[in-house]
Amino acid sequence: MHNLKLILEREYLARVRNKTFIVMTFLSPLILVGMIFLVAYLSMLNNNETHTMAIKDDSGLFAHDFEDSDDFKFVDLTDMSLEEAKQSSSENEYYGLLYIPNLENNRELAKSIKFFSKESPSLSNLQHIERTITEKLTNRELVSNGVDLSKIESSETKVDIQIQNFAGKRTSKMSNYIKMFFGGAAGYLLMMFIIIYGNMVMRSVIEEKTNRIIEIIVSSVKPIQLMLGKILGTSLAGITQFAIWVVLGGILLVSASYFTGMDLTAAPSQAQAGIDQMSNSEMQQLLLDVSNLPILTLVIFFVIYFLGGYFLYSAIYAAIGAAVDSETDTQQFMFPIILPLMLGIYVGFFSVIENPHGTVSTIFSMIPLTSPIVMLMRIPFGVPWYELAISIAILILTNVGVLWLAAKIYRVGILMYGKKPTYKELYKWLKY
Repeated sequence: MHNLKLILEREYLARVRNKTFIVMTFLSPLILVGMIFLVAYLSMLNNNETHTMAIKDDSGLFAHDFEDSDDFKFVDLTDMSLEEAKQSSSENEYYGLLYIPNLENNRELAKSIKFFSKESPSLSNLQHIERTITEKLTNRELVSNGVDLSKIESSETKVDIQIQNFAGKRTSKMSNYIKMFFGGAAGYLLMMFIIIYGNMVMRSVIEEKTNRIIEIIVSSVKPIQLMLGKILGTSLAGITQFAIWVVLGGILLVSASYFTGMDLTAAPSQAQAGIDQMSNSEMQQLLLDVSNLPILTLVIFFVIYFLGGYFLYSAIYAAIGAAVDSETDTQQFMFPIILPLMLGIYVGFFSVIENPHGTVSTIFSMIPLTSPIVMLMRIPFGVPWYELAISIAILILTNVGVLWLAAKIYRVGILMYGKKPTYKELYKWLKY
């Protein structure tokens, strides 16, 4: 145990004193905050851009339907011929020219409308134009068939279904997305931590192996103690770096927002429009859904699955580092490691949100290679205690087994040089 503590301290201090580690610890928040402000600035420029669109409406039906707004300014070119309107739109570099011919039949008119532009217009702008025209032509068709539009409008009834569980507790329609956001953020954060700091463990093993330092160290330390010390020391260094990122990034965001005057909390225009349309009761229900999330449970099990998932994958990364002589030789082993992580994210975002208690979600929350991600995404939806107990038990047993197997590969691999190992040779090492 004393040797393990010494190795842990050595690995931790070696990481935090490394110049690259120090530079990236303080440079990464600057880069991240800079990117956030760049995206916010570009989004602000995009939202402030006003497109000028020309309209040639020979039918005369849409004279009052296309009005100037923050996004569009309309120019009427109905008095010109079609060719003159196209030429004028091109010379003035308008966003495009909307041509509506003069046809009595609504169905023929709908098929004859054209949009001319130098570049392809955005899909959202085209859909906005199509909705405006569709609504107008539909009303025109109804009137021609003797339908009173005022009666239709007065007969429209908005249905607002209230969602409650059997105990009478209310939730909003957005509750599933809120739960998916918190669970998805936890799962994605865990995956990124495993990839970043698992690779750091692997590179540390390769570095000591190629420098032949490992031959001196193993003369007085058991290989499994050395491997555990590297995993623990690297993970503590990673947690330290992540904590500095959070604190420094928060300070930089607040300071930069204050000095630049940019409001990073402002939602995009479409999202803001949706928020503005929400009633006070809906907004209160949304906030209530957030407050009702099992935050404490999510934090506790995030720590459990974080440790379980990180140690599981770090042991595999350490075994790979011991088996190869350089980082280029690790490529043949990396895909089987990344695959279950990506599969966990895929199952989480495409299966959990649709059916968090379904067969697929439940099975993948039990498989130890995917359970740290999938189960974290399921927890906000409510998971029975026995499923959590089974999943954690399987994860712990798998950790013990993988650590034991990785230690056997590590023991042989750290002293092997000059040959690329195959899966067959790794299997032989497990028998030594």
